[in-house]
Amino acid sequence: MGDENQFFSIIVPTYNRPRQLFNCLKAISRLDFPSDRFEVIVVDDGSEYSLKTLLDPFNLLMDLKKVNAKHGGPANARNIGASKAIGSYLVFTDDDCEPTNNWLNCISERALKMPNHAIGGKTINGLPDNIYSTSSQFLISYLYEYYKTDFNYKRFFTSNNLSVPAAHFHAIGGFDETTYHHAAGEDRDFCYRWQKRGLRMIYDPNIVIYHYHRLNLRTFMYQHFNYGQSAFRFHHFHKHHDIKPIKFEPLSFYIKMLMFPFIYAQGSRLIRIQILLLLSQFFNTAGYLIEKFDFLRYKFLKYFLKILI
Repeated sequence: MGDENQFFSIIVPTYNRPRQLFNCLKAISRLDFPSDRFEVIVVDDGSEYSLKTLLDPFNLLMDLKKVNAKHGGPANARNIGASKAIGSYLVFTDDDCEPTNNWLNCISERALKMPNHAIGGKTINGLPDNIYSTSSQFLISYLYEYYKTDFNYKRFFTSNNLSVPAAHFHAIGGFDETTYHHAAGEDRDFCYRWQKRGLRMIYDPNIVIYHYHRLNLRTFMYQHFNYGQSAFRFHHFHKHHDIKPIKFEPLSFYIKMLMFPFIYAQGSRLIRIQILLLLSQFFNTAGYLIEKFDFLRYKFLKYFLKILI
């Protein structure tokens, strides 16, 4: 089961999703892992209602802490949770995710073998009948496949199934809460800075969570628009802070992305997924360009005012 000296802090940011949070905590309460070797920190990111009634039953099942935060996005909430954590390992998941029973066991075993690595696991779409949620997860799975150095080592993990040594997390400054206010881009930036520091990232497909992110056409488009905005921030920030600029993906990246669903889908469902993947890239590009335009407009206005003053 791992080293008994290991202690894990599971950090769950939440915002206005009580039903999903309840199911997430219920799954965590069923973990096949000693309850005296982990704590759960729920960071309320400025929800519009009290979580006390929801959380009270779980206080009897595990070491549960609730931390209040002014609404500032998941990156900020995770950093606040990490600042309150006592574990030597930080484990991040989201309020709409449900880990399998052996989730923390697998993390513990992997962390024991590779104590200085970031550890990412497998995310399974919990809403297979929702074509938008399915397409969104297809894109994440493709990115995992694309950004790999070999089967086990990756260059990118999402923050809903991620474990890192607390000391290294704090050493690189946690998630960038200043640049990334929405649930988009902060995990990509974190992984980039993690590896830039010479640290490695290991993937374990036995570390499984189910993701219940219900999407419709409007929220699907909005999600990928946000991804595009965060992509501009990512490129702009590192363009001015890194010696070697980050390159955009080649055309082959997008061709392979459209081919990726052929492995898992067929018929009309395959065509719908491919159309949604194309649509995701359209809104991703739109978000990128609009964010760039807003930045240039702000920069011009600032320069113009400086001349006048």
